Amino acid sequence: MVRICERRMKFLVAVTVIVGSVIFLLFPSGSDADEKQKGPKVTAKVYFDIRIGDEDVGRIVIGLFGKTVPKTVENFITLATGEVSLFIPRVFDLASGYVTVEPLRYSLMHCFLSPQKGFGYKSSKFHRVIKDFMIQGGDFTRGDGTGGKSIYGDRFPDENFKLKHYGPYWLSMANAGKDTNGSQFFITTIQTPWLDGKHVVFGKILEGTDVVKKIEGTKTDGRDKPLKDVSIHDCGKIEVEKPFAIAKE
Repeated sequence: MVRICERRMKFLVAVTVIVGSVIFLLFPSGSDADEKQKGPKVTAKVYFDIRIGDEDVGRIVIGLFGKTVPKTVENFITLATGEVSLFIPRVFDLASGYVTVEPLRYSLMHCFLSPQKGFGYKSSKFHRVIKDFMIQGGDFTRGDGTGGKSIYGDRFPDENFKLKHYGPYWLSMANAGKDTNGSQFFITTIQTPWLDGKHVVFGKILEGTDVVKKIEGTKTDGRDKPLKDVSIHDCGKIEVEKPFAIAKE
């Protein structure tokens, strides 16, 4: 009788494990599953108050995907707030190649103090506008697409390519090739699948698509530079109390 009970118990345990595995495969849980089914989660927002020439044309609010691409989002938020202050301790992460802002957990030989005053997107310009493609900005050092820098140093590696350029109003990192991310970014105005796997997508416009269209419609010269300055008059972070998913469209 005892052996029969033991066999039944082992059988029930085995069935439970199999059923649980099937349920997990069919109905996965967690943020990865949510991202696949519903889209990436917005964990923070950044706003840009835009000025074209001398005219204030409105505000753009961008949702950022901090769970999917945390390092890229942290870079963007910090540049939007300008909170890169004097003497930021930094650490080399030898495994990933990143320079992080999570010091004092590693040996002192990997740490150094970086004397950087606040810098970022405020008063910078959208230097490149191509109708039916994208608008590009974020070069706050030179203003012509050849400059800019990240909070991790001049450049940092591509974090991942989990998200794609699904349609208009997606935010992505501009670069000069593999692992050359700095501060420059672009906002799509159409679907751009040829950029997938080459540029890191990390946000989407939530409000102010009309402002994006105004920028897209501004007149440009032969090098796609707006004839009137398109500037970020003010910018900053908007807290998100509870992350929410958005559709991939």
